[in-house]
Amino acid sequence: MDVAVICDGYIKLDAGAVMGLIPRVMWEPVIGRENLDAEHRMKLSLNCMVVRSGKEILLVDTGIGNKLEGAVRDRAFPGEHGLLMKGLESIGLTPEDITVVANTHLHADHCGWNTVRGDDGVLRATFPNARYFIQKGEFEVASHPNDRTKGTYFAENFEPLVDSGQLNLVDGEVELMPGARFWATPGHTQDHASIALTSEGQTALYTGDLVHHAVQVERPAWIAAFDILPLMSLESKKKLAERALRENALLICVHNPFPGAGRLTESGGRRKFVEE
Repeated sequence: MDVAVICDGYIKLDAGAVMGLIPRVMWEPVIGRENLDAEHRMKLSLNCMVVRSGKEILLVDTGIGNKLEGAVRDRAFPGEHGLLMKGLESIGLTPEDITVVANTHLHADHCGWNTVRGDDGVLRATFPNARYFIQKGEFEVASHPNDRTKGTYFAENFEPLVDSGQLNLVDGEVELMPGARFWATPGHTQDHASIALTSEGQTALYTGDLVHHAVQVERPAWIAAFDILPLMSLESKKKLAERALRENALLICVHNPFPGAGRLTESGGRRKFVEE
């Protein structure tokens, strides 16, 4: 099994929202004042994972894509993004090479490259030879957004997959390819699922939005305001930390600075995320 991280760029979000209820006096020294812009926003990378095993090539999450325009791009998702195709090219792949796509959830910054708009204006699957795997519950919620979620669930990112026959809706912890499985980590959304890789006695965990910043692995009670079910998120974060320590797992954090990889260590009762 070969694992690579590629990046769709970054977005800038309000740092206070990323840190939720935690007072600024506590989180600002962790983030670093120098890493905040004039509007108190911080950069969040859009790290995606590519896994090659045998004849299968799995892409986990697809970044924000290239379809956003106008105020939605400039105000809701400011930053530099839409770079995933360059990332694929950098590791010798084309969209046609991808055989499996898995979305941890369907927020716009995790599934934007699921589809692309052609010169004729028609939306098509970006990865024509891939089976797309999405949790059934997540798909249902994304298909019927409420007042809180309609700003991040965009039907153009997933409905065309129904028409193309490439969408596979699943429940729970199913295998995506040998050695790669959905791992249920609810909280950010009800049906949010991380990805667990196991090979030759080693483990890697792609966190999805269970973690928005590495400090949230160290301190599970630091929960982003974006999490729909914060108490459930707390329990999922504890589960992540316990497994990371128990299996010395490599953690691939979507929004950490590229490539977002590291391990959780513990010494004297204190936990620390160490980048690799």
